[in-house]
Formats: sequence, C-alpha cells, structure tokens
Amino acid sequence: MTLYQKIPKKIIIENSKNINLKNDLELKYDNIEVILNENLGMGASNNIGIKKSNTQFVYILNPDVTFENDTFSKLIEETKNIEDFSIISPCHADKNFPNFKNQKIITENISEVDSLDGFSMILNKDKFNNIFFDENFFLYLENDDLCLQVKKRNEKIYVIKNSNINHLGASSSYSNLENEIEYLRNWHWMWSKFYFNKKHFGYLNATMKIFFNLVSANLKFFYYLISLNKHKRKIYQMRISGIINSMMGNKSFYRLKN
Repeated sequence: MTLYQKIPKKIIIENSKNINLKNDLELKYDNIEVILNENLGMGASNNIGIKKSNTQFVYILNPDVTFENDTFSKLIEETKNIEDFSIISPCHADKNFPNFKNQKIITENISEVDSLDGFSMILNKDKFNNIFFDENFFLYLENDDLCLQVKKRNEKIYVIKNSNINHLGASSSYSNLENEIEYLRNWHWMWSKFYFNKKHFGYLNATMKIFFNLVSANLKFFYYLISLNKHKRKIYQMRISGIINSMMGNKSFYRLKN
C-alpha cells in the first residue's frame, strides 16, 4: 500500500472563529481550506476535516508538530512494504516520549502497535465505514477509543521508526486561566475514564475501574475543605463531578466559562 506522495489538499479546522486568520491563511497558502468551528473537542473537529476530504488517506496533524527534512519521503517509502493498514504514523523523534503503545517489531523500521497518540495519525478512510472519532469524548481518550476500535476489528496500526516528527506538547498561553484549565482537565479525565471503560467493557467493569478514583477524590476533597485550600478542593470537586456525571450517563458538558 502506498500513500500519496503529494498532499492534495490541506484542511485546517480552526476553533477560534477568527475570520481574519482564515482569510490570511487562505490568501497566503495554496490549496488550503480553513473551516471555522466551535470548540466541540478534538474528535469532533477531526471528524469535520476527515469527512470534508475526498481522498482515501487523511493525515490528522496537530499545529505543534513539525517534520524533519526526510520525514515524509521515508514514510512513503516504508509504506510500500506494508500490505494493509488502518492507521499509521511517523515516530516521535524523542525516544523518551514515544507516540505509541506496545510495539511488535515487524522490520527494522516498521512496528505494529496497539495505539497512537492523536497529534499524528494517518487514517485509511476505507477501513472506517465513515465512522471515525467518538464525539462524546472531550480532551481525553478519543484516540485510545479509535485505536481500540481498530484492534477489535483485527486491523493494523503501525509506526515508521525512521520517519521522525517533533511534538512541542501541551502548553497554554492562557496563564490567566491556568486554574480553570486544570479544573477542566480533571473533570474530563474522570468523565472520559468511566465512559471509555463503560463503552468497551461494560458498566460494572467501568465502576470497578473508577471506584478508587472516586474514593480518593472524596477523601482529598474533605481534607482540602478542612484545610481551607480552595484550589485543591476545587480540583477534587471537579473529579467527583466528572465521575458522577459520567456514571449517570450525562454528556461531557463541562467547558471553560467565557
């Protein structure tokens, strides 16, 4: 199986609703489309771009990922040695922070893996029957969910180890919202953990997986309530809320306040 050697079209899903940015990008670069969108989560944004594309393969790439000079040429070359795949990616250049889990070495440069991080994923759209990311997730585990769906169908996920990318990683320029972002992350991490396990392994299994988190969050909430630490108390309040709402079947509704 061979990927296209040229990128036929670049689609940017921009969650800022910044019409000036859209116009600037489309004027500056050829063969690019910028779609303004509400911040519905990474999975929902990815789905828009995937369904807008008209090619068999689509490369999901975060804006904080950079290529090396030979990244794409080596990726193309190695895929010629792969008969079939659902998801594939270059390898993170920093070996201390791999972008995959549980590799099975196929050749010197190719490994089959159980999952890939979402900042770099090439999808073979023919393998997904037009169903891609679960839009119920927000912030966490949408990539794990997608990859697990692939593995359940006994399909293949690969990394190309001599094709390297660099990833800046999570960082926020909104220093004034640092606490609110931390609350958001804690709420969604707990919501997503229960939902993910319920979806794939059943309600009882999900409850067992989340039980320690719920007990721990309650104990720490009361400890920080007594010690008058408002910030820490709020973190564990958010964890409890995320778990309870997920167990009740409520959507992942919590967002930063405008």
